Amino acid sequence: MTNKWDQRFMEMAQVVSGWSSCFRAGRAIGCVIVKDKRIMTTGYNGAPAGIRTCRDRGECLRDKLGIASGTRAEVCYATHAEQNAIIQAAKLGVSIDGGTLYCTHQPCSVCARMIINAGIRRVVYREGYPDSFTLELMDEAGVELERWETEETA
Repeated sequence: MTNKWDQRFMEMAQVVSGWSSCFRAGRAIGCVIVKDKRIMTTGYNGAPAGIRTCRDRGECLRDKLGIASGTRAEVCYATHAEQNAIIQAAKLGVSIDGGTLYCTHQPCSVCARMIINAGIRRVVYREGYPDSFTLELMDEAGVELERWETEETA
């Protein structure tokens, strides 16, 4: 049976992904951090404040340099959706300790470390990501990692 709260928050993560400034096809990622069934923060992948986005530039730096997905995350103008949501919580003074992170894609291992240190206890995502190290980190830290499946994806 589908958990209605999970469904609602995954739908919200999908909406937030539409705010992404990522130029790569299929890489619009959205994130919602929830605590006690309340949205604490949201995030999407995009350039930091004051930095021109890839859309503004008219190209993806990673595509231009031939960098494969799942590698060399540091070579990109964008900050990941999960990172932006965690940073927003810190900036606003909002506690996300013990919360649940809903994301359109499985977090990378860099985001996984931030998620663990932020005290997030559960991560729900829809799309996979080629970073198996994330699975190891989440497992060792005791963070629940669940792939969201609907009738269409099951």
